[in-house]
Amino acid sequence: MTHPSPELADATALLAAEAERTRTGGGRLVLLRGATGTGRTTVLEAAAEQAAALGLKTLRARCSPADTAISFSTVLQLLGPVPEFADLAVDGDERATAAGLWRVLRAYAEASPLLVAVDDVHLADAPSHRWLVESARHIDRLPILLVIGERSQYDLDPPTSGFAHTLPPALVRTHTLAPLTPEAAAGRVRRAFPAADRPWIDACVRAAAGSPLLLRALLDDLDETRHPTVPTSTAALYPGSYPAAVRWWLDSAGPATTEVARALAVLDEGTGTGLPEHDITPLLAELAGADPTRVAGWLTAMTNLGLLTPGPDGHAHYPHPLLRDAVLTGVPASRRRAVHRAIAEAMLRQDAPAEAVARQLLASGPLDAAWAPPLLKDAAALALCDDRSEDAVAYLRRALEEPLSDDHRQRLLTELGSLEFAAPRSSAAIPRLAEAVRLPAAPQDRVRAVVALGTALTGRGRTRKAVEVLHSVDGELDGHPDLVRTLHTASVLLSDQDQEVRQEVYRRLSETADRSPEQVGTAGQALLVRHAASAGLTSARDAMRQLRTLLAEPADPLTEPFLVGTAAAVAQWADELDEADRLVDRGLAGQRPDLLHPMREALLNSRTDIAAARADYAHLTGFPESVAPGNTHAHTLIALVETGRTARAESLVAGIDLRVAPDTWELNRFLYARGVVRAAAGDPAGALHDFLECGRRQSAREVVSPVVTPWRTAAAECRLALGRPLEAIALAEEELRLARIWGTPRTVARALRVLGTATGGHRGLDLTEEAVRLLRDAPVAGTEPAEALIALGRRLTAAGEAARARDCLREAAEHAERLGAVRLVELAEQVLRQGGARSPRRRTGAASLTGSERRIAELAAEGRTNVEIAALLHLARRTVETHLTHTYKKLGIRRRTDLRPALDRGVPLP
Repeated sequence: MTHPSPELADATALLAAEAERTRTGGGRLVLLRGATGTGRTTVLEAAAEQAAALGLKTLRARCSPADTAISFSTVLQLLGPVPEFADLAVDGDERATAAGLWRVLRAYAEASPLLVAVDDVHLADAPSHRWLVESARHIDRLPILLVIGERSQYDLDPPTSGFAHTLPPALVRTHTLAPLTPEAAAGRVRRAFPAADRPWIDACVRAAAGSPLLLRALLDDLDETRHPTVPTSTAALYPGSYPAAVRWWLDSAGPATTEVARALAVLDEGTGTGLPEHDITPLLAELAGADPTRVAGWLTAMTNLGLLTPGPDGHAHYPHPLLRDAVLTGVPASRRRAVHRAIAEAMLRQDAPAEAVARQLLASGPLDAAWAPPLLKDAAALALCDDRSEDAVAYLRRALEEPLSDDHRQRLLTELGSLEFAAPRSSAAIPRLAEAVRLPAAPQDRVRAVVALGTALTGRGRTRKAVEVLHSVDGELDGHPDLVRTLHTASVLLSDQDQEVRQEVYRRLSETADRSPEQVGTAGQALLVRHAASAGLTSARDAMRQLRTLLAEPADPLTEPFLVGTAAAVAQWADELDEADRLVDRGLAGQRPDLLHPMREALLNSRTDIAAARADYAHLTGFPESVAPGNTHAHTLIALVETGRTARAESLVAGIDLRVAPDTWELNRFLYARGVVRAAAGDPAGALHDFLECGRRQSAREVVSPVVTPWRTAAAECRLALGRPLEAIALAEEELRLARIWGTPRTVARALRVLGTATGGHRGLDLTEEAVRLLRDAPVAGTEPAEALIALGRRLTAAGEAARARDCLREAAEHAERLGAVRLVELAEQVLRQGGARSPRRRTGAASLTGSERRIAELAAEGRTNVEIAALLHLARRTVETHLTHTYKKLGIRRRTDLRPALDRGVPLP
């Protein structure tokens, strides 16, 4: 027995009541209307079963397009199965035939009450349609329930008059079947797949688009074991009931509607138009050759049915990619490309945004149109402005498919290869950049391409090859000494990634500077200053004086990034952090994201180094997803240790395999950071190994200054922990000697502190006090003042000066709290307790918040705006902003999104 779904209960109840009425002698016409697939046939089948249960005889017919050419085919289907009327002939006289058929129907009704059910009457042949309408006029005189199923859906072709158009309203009871609600559709999915999760159910509901027909077909095709997620392509469905149902729905709507539906699917495939809402209708109408007014009506009707849904752009879209793909099933790829091209051209005429047109061009194939390449490049530039490099790469790849001159292709290849290099596991970048270098181009474009290629090669561990490529272009740049200097400067910077190559390149640079300084240029001289600083051959004051002189000279656009980036690195070493910040910003502002340049990564590293110098831990706890350990990895590990998350740092260290790491300066930084983690975890022997290996590698690169990596004092502390003070003193003394050459308070104070600890006694106390004095007036100190004050507290305790020791330790704890340096706060409190003093009151962290600060922070963490918080607490908005500023400082955070975890944990966040 047929069991209609609960959504069809009203219709089946109506027909049951009318069948009962007919059984007692009254006739009625019931018109059952609904869109394709809403369940008209299901209701008619249920009505037939109900009628049979009440003793009614049933005559049924289902109309189809194939029968429209045969007169009275529907009526003959209705009456033909009755044996006593099998010999009825249909002649050419429609009126006489109609009268004969009416007599047959009356005779049949006299024998028994009747249910006459006609499905899809809109497809009936014309004589049958007229006969059924005329019969309905007199149906109330006979015990006949006439149930007519009629499709009522908005199509592009203007509709014919409905079945009841000429009938008196009193003769007709009309019931319209509605689409499935999302709740009803979800219920059907749950009944079919009880174990399905909510996202899977929701995807089914969207793909069914409110149509019982499509939902039933989709559920026939799906299997939770084969489809853990609802597919986006009909190719994944078997046996294919769903695409067949969509095709039937399109066929029912007619060719004009099918064209518009497919044009919309192609638009959807291109991720939208970017056009204002009112412009989508004429575009669809133009593509399908349809009446714009009818297209607008169709979009509205389909949205009301649920087969389309409004998108964020205000346009109608298919609610699920699977439905869109099913609409496009059977459309040849060439046709899709042609439609995409037509869409792009129509959008161009309507002044659509460049990216909207470019998205259509991605699927159009080559156009051989002069406007296409520049438009795609503009779209790529816009995507880069929004930090969407993947989109930019797609646009530039598409632009390469168009006919281009050599110079345009060369620039495009350079930009595309530069962007592709940043993509994980990309293998296309170097071949593209190599092709760009081979193509003829203007000298500056050649230099940009070869610098980008050299940067890419170095990034893949092929530094020597990179330097060779850069020097290979020298002979092609006669008459352009500035461009030659650019190449030489780039080779010097890139050589930092390989110890052997670095020594060779710097030796040549020094020899050239001694012989012909003008050939080195300002950027080359800046690199020599940086080299001298790292080699312990100059002071911070002299280095900055030289760099400021170089920065004041006229800058060449191609070499300026090298000069500015190098000056930023040295300024950071010299603790001129504000100036270093300005130089980094200036350098990055001059960088094009679509041109690979070695200084970009160097500038980003300098920015990280500056944050580390300031102990700005909130910006130092993002661990990059990279196999090769780098500078950011190193700073992250140290920040985690300082903020009390040593266990997290240990787990991150365990995920890095140094056996496959390239032998670069960044590996040396990582070794130092791993030593810090091991020391904090109570493994001084392992830490000592890392510090000494870092030092060996740095010394082999002629990098001996502690301003780069203070490995000697770190190793000295480990040797002290292992009971080898004489070796610790030797290391600390050597670092102090080198630190005094550089001359920044922080570097000198660190060496003094460790040497004082290793020396002990009155001499050790004097050295530690000198370290604290140096740091009190230092413009930048980071955590070093807290370290020095803790060391001094210990020395004073040993000397019997308990009161001074407590003051130092409390000052250390307060300084560390302000920075969020949990490790040092805990260390200071531990030493205080060991000396019999109480721990200082916390002034930072969640525990330090006042009641008002905590209340406002909680509301902000819930997502409330400042205005909403002010209204809730009856405060001025400025008061709320001030409280939040204090809260951010105490919690060591900078973003509103960090409030909740900071309040929960009470420590600075990643």
